Amino acid sequence: MTKIISIFTLLAIFSSQAVLADESMTVSIKRLKMDTALRIAQAAIKQCRKEGVQIAVTVVDRGGHAQVVLRDTLAMDITLPISKQKAHTAMSFNAPLSELEDRFTKPFQVAKLDGLIVGAGGIPINIGGNIMGGIGVSGAPSGKTDEKCAVAGLEAVRDDLELDG
Repeated sequence: MTKIISIFTLLAIFSSQAVLADESMTVSIKRLKMDTALRIAQAAIKQCRKEGVQIAVTVVDRGGHAQVVLRDTLAMDITLPISKQKAHTAMSFNAPLSELEDRFTKPFQVAKLDGLIVGAGGIPINIGGNIMGGIGVSGAPSGKTDEKCAVAGLEAVRDDLELDG
């Protein structure tokens, strides 16, 4: 009986080591190149100019760090931190902020943390299930217009990102 238990124990050890040998101990995370992030930001500004508004746009990477920040000539200074916070929040929740506006309505919920903004104008950059960052736009009279510009930024590179796999 002891020999049988020892054999099963050895088999379990060897089979678990075989499984571990097949599993990688690291993960690969896709990152946007600076030129891609710049294309996103420029396309967002272009769309907002068509709408007749001057905005700031921030593209953050997967870590929530600003990769590209652009402020159009007449956009107010306050649009800079707001666009970054929108981009970071959208990336963190992996959802357009317009979908989160009614989600956090009670005091002391997650969205009440400093640095998070739950108002339309931020979208995640999620291609093929890979969260690559977020886009935040601030300065339009409505969050709906901010979000339209952020979406235009992503759409400017979506096909290329999807083809890049």
